Amino acid sequence: MSPSKRRAASAATDTLNDESLKLAVAISLLRSKFLQHHPSPSQTDALKWKRKAKERKQEILRLRDDLKEAEDASQCDLFPQTASCKCYFFDNMGKLSPNRLGDASDRRFNDVLRRRFLRQVRLRERRQTAGSSKKRRALGFSDDDQAEQLRASVDFLVELCNNSSPVQESKFENWSHQAVDFILVALNNLLSMGKNLESTEGVVSSLIMHLVRRMSSPSKGDETHQSDTNSQLYIQHLLRKLGCESYIGQRVILSVSQRISVLAESLLFSDPFDETFPAMHECMFVMIQLIEFLVSDYLLIWSTNEGFDNILFEEWVTSLLQARKSVEVLESRNGLYVLYMDRVTGELAKLVGQVSSLQKLNSDIFDALLVE
Repeated sequence: MSPSKRRAASAATDTLNDESLKLAVAISLLRSKFLQHHPSPSQTDALKWKRKAKERKQEILRLRDDLKEAEDASQCDLFPQTASCKCYFFDNMGKLSPNRLGDASDRRFNDVLRRRFLRQVRLRERRQTAGSSKKRRALGFSDDDQAEQLRASVDFLVELCNNSSPVQESKFENWSHQAVDFILVALNNLLSMGKNLESTEGVVSSLIMHLVRRMSSPSKGDETHQSDTNSQLYIQHLLRKLGCESYIGQRVILSVSQRISVLAESLLFSDPFDETFPAMHECMFVMIQLIEFLVSDYLLIWSTNEGFDNILFEEWVTSLLQARKSVEVLESRNGLYVLYMDRVTGELAKLVGQVSSLQKLNSDIFDALLVE
């Protein structure tokens, strides 16, 4: 081949190579852009697992912080001394609810507070058994130990109410809330299983007796009068929350209505100028108000439950009507007693009129309720 032909062939080859190179570069750029927008399955999996690993690490760090807070709770408080319950448990205290209260805790159950409450109950158990040769069973709160949970929670709440000043100690709100939650859970489990019914009734009756006595005992002297009045409202609210369970609520109304009759007789023969008379007067209103709360909040809910005790219902309605007659003799001293009792019995009659099953009970009681 002549030199001129070789040079021409070489130029053609170089041109072809340049075009092939340009084409290859263009294809590479297009492929790179495509992979950026559409990563391969292996790259997608890698990004996914990388993201999950990062989320898991953050979760472990959060759990580690929670564990540290729970372990340090025995030495320091989770909340400041001035903190109040964070779960709205004491909302509507002393006020009629426009809506039904429903669940006593509204299902706002803080795990950290729950663990701290269990720790406090166990510490109390150990203190009680420290000087005794009888060793109490470890408190585990398992499903098979509901009776022990109920007893321990009741004892804790009673001791808390007797030894604490709700107005001065903010921890009262947190502890009492947790105690109420545990009592209601244990009681519902025991009633559903049908076990330990006699001991359960004894524990519940003891709880009601202590709280009602604490709420309705008038203070002695003016110095502690205001503090005791506020404490009575806290106890009233605890009974109101516990009363969402008809097993407790109906028994509370029976106990309080009987106590109203007793207090009415005491007021009848008391000196109006006695220093305890104003406190007795306020106790009367606190008790009447508690019955109104329980009736208006829960009666319709109770009547729909399978475990509603009709005999107990008739018993406390009869006792309530008797309490109304007891305060009637005090009308010359304070006509508000009768007005408030009439408001309660009127609300009761209205609600009973909405439930056909309750109207089929003792007709004499129902007729007397309508007359009142």
